[in-house]
Amino acid sequence: MGEITFLLNGEPVRVDGAPATRTLLDWLRETRGLTGTKEGCNEGDCGACTVMVTALEDGTPVHRAVNACILFLPQLHGKAVRTVEGIAGPDGTLHPVQQAMIDHHASQCGFCTPGFVVSMAVGHLNGRRDHDDVLAGNLCRCTGYAPIIRAAEAARDAPVPGWMRADGDAVATLAAGALETADAFVPDSLERLADWYAAHPDAVLVGGATDVGLWVTKALRALDRVAFVAGVPALRRIEETAAGLRIGAAVTLEELHEALAPRHPGLGELIRRYGSVQVRNAATIGGNIANGSPIGDGPPALIALGATLHLRHGTETRDMPLEDFFLDYGKQDRRPGELVEAVTIPVQPDRLKCYKLSKRFDQDISAVCGCFNVTVTDGRVTGARIAFGGMAATPKRATAVEDALRGQPWTATTIAAAGPAFDAAFAPIDDMRASAAYRLETARNMLTRYFLETTDGPATRVLEVPA
Repeated sequence: MGEITFLLNGEPVRVDGAPATRTLLDWLRETRGLTGTKEGCNEGDCGACTVMVTALEDGTPVHRAVNACILFLPQLHGKAVRTVEGIAGPDGTLHPVQQAMIDHHASQCGFCTPGFVVSMAVGHLNGRRDHDDVLAGNLCRCTGYAPIIRAAEAARDAPVPGWMRADGDAVATLAAGALETADAFVPDSLERLADWYAAHPDAVLVGGATDVGLWVTKALRALDRVAFVAGVPALRRIEETAAGLRIGAAVTLEELHEALAPRHPGLGELIRRYGSVQVRNAATIGGNIANGSPIGDGPPALIALGATLHLRHGTETRDMPLEDFFLDYGKQDRRPGELVEAVTIPVQPDRLKCYKLSKRFDQDISAVCGCFNVTVTDGRVTGARIAFGGMAATPKRATAVEDALRGQPWTATTIAAAGPAFDAAFAPIDDMRASAAYRLETARNMLTRYFLETTDGPATRVLEVPA
């Protein structure tokens, strides 16, 4: 048993008796009276509830902007939180981004402004200059983004205020350790987590809560017992091994982006598109795999790369090709009490390209996501791994299409001849995002696009084609 211990705007806080699924947003507003953090969408989309969370990782403080509306209190154990009320100095001195927002008239109704300020302050602290990406998870409906971006640019070279760095030193003194309450478990080691989960197989494992958070805030589900795994050091590692790059299940999508974008730029861009900074700072690759969504964007790319999944139950481990993990809609090859430990991507030349179709270009659910990894030797296809999301009840490998390509010359004729194989490989559904016919046609078009892009064909990226 124990209390949730963290820092709030520099002051130690202990929370006892709070339900495991009490969100930070609700607790801040209703219990602490800190109403600067706003509730907009309550699902992690609008950024009005953005806060800064500082954690000590391998002895180094890491500062992240996250959405408080889908962040549960136990996830803060051993960390530091800074809300918009803590962005100014203890004596009331404004942070440079706050002053810049005033100077550039970057606020109108003001509802979104606290979230923008926190996102900008975290970006400023981390030395980021890509303001469009930093603020992509913050929604403003009345001011317009131009003055907000001008404010971010104006503040970028200002010194970081000392109080913004203080959390990094202070969090080291918490020594919070593991936490277990009646309905929450925050382990500090993989061994403790594996033993606990084997003994409580009906519990829900939470990485970043970007999915489970909506179970609570939107579906109003009650969760009896929850384990929060994102703080387990062994699950947060990215390691070079003889088999390839081993990525722990609790590695965030932002960390995954940093690790994979230099190796596979197509996957890096896919990760950037399917979540804002706040979401990527919380969501984990293990959660993205384990929930088994047919429209999750991570698995198709990992399947196309030939990834191996590592599972653990107590002290027993087993490995499998990632594509074999997904059995049917909502069903995976994961035994009761067995957790996703890591995924390994073989080292290989970059041949991967990922194409995502969605109604909104950034931060939207895919209608179709196709990932292609084709090897061509002396003008002939010698290897092919192609996988899709949104085309079946699970992320699925397009084996019929691969068979139609393998051994054939890498030509437009081969691409056209492989078209009917999509009908053999998939039987997609009609839903609110796309019709079955659209999905099949666009999947075939993605193969054509891959061919054009790998043979120096005409430009295919809509954002790069000139008028």
